[in-house]
Amino acid sequence: MRIIRQFKERYWISIITVAVILLAWSLVTANHQVSQLIIPSPKQIWVCFMQLIQNGYKGNSLWAHMWASLRRLFIAFAIAVVTAIPVGLLSGYSVKVRAVFEPIIAFIRPLPPLGYYTIIILWMGTGDTSKIFLLFLGAFAPIFVSCVSGVTRVNQDYINHARTLGANQGQIFVHVILPASLPEVFVGLRNAMSIAYATSVAAEMVAAVSGIGWMVLDASKYLRSDVVFVGIILMGITGIILDKILLLLEHQIVGGRERHA
Repeated sequence: MRIIRQFKERYWISIITVAVILLAWSLVTANHQVSQLIIPSPKQIWVCFMQLIQNGYKGNSLWAHMWASLRRLFIAFAIAVVTAIPVGLLSGYSVKVRAVFEPIIAFIRPLPPLGYYTIIILWMGTGDTSKIFLLFLGAFAPIFVSCVSGVTRVNQDYINHARTLGANQGQIFVHVILPASLPEVFVGLRNAMSIAYATSVAAEMVAAVSGIGWMVLDASKYLRSDVVFVGIILMGITGIILDKILLLLEHQIVGGRERHA
């Protein structure tokens, strides 16, 4: 009951915060204290949103632009997950494997993805392949680091106890190390998703003809601040939804294991 009550309190506080922001926003724009070109009113943004739903933007529907961004993101994120998780877990479990991959990740990790995007474009062109590869590189490092951290933080007593029961290395890895590492793995997944999503939008602003990031950049050239705000709000809401999906998945998997532990 206490957890439910705390959740309700946070829920209502969040709603009130959003309501206060919208109210202040409406008052500022209603009194014309700020130009509509700089900050459109909430009503103007809503009207623009409905127009984009009906008419689209530059030959593509609003949902087509959304899907163009999400499709690149999902493909890159999926590739990063199926490669970074096993490599990261093995690197945490084996010093030799870690010695192979850790210097590469240490070099790539601090680099901003857009910093080497020009090189990727030279290699792969300006199509979706270069964008997907860029997002993959951006997502790989945080997943890898979290997996290594998760494995190295496993309580050694659990491993020793499994060995005394006759478990071999493979059984220890599957039944002890992997479950104990899952919380850290999901931290890496959430970080990777946020980095890849932000990189996706930025990459579309550099070289693209579709996507929410491209729509925002193109609209800014024509001083369509209402379209820019619609795009920014959609990007923010989409990012929150993606993070909540991963958080829900974490609770289902990690929480379920904890309940049965």
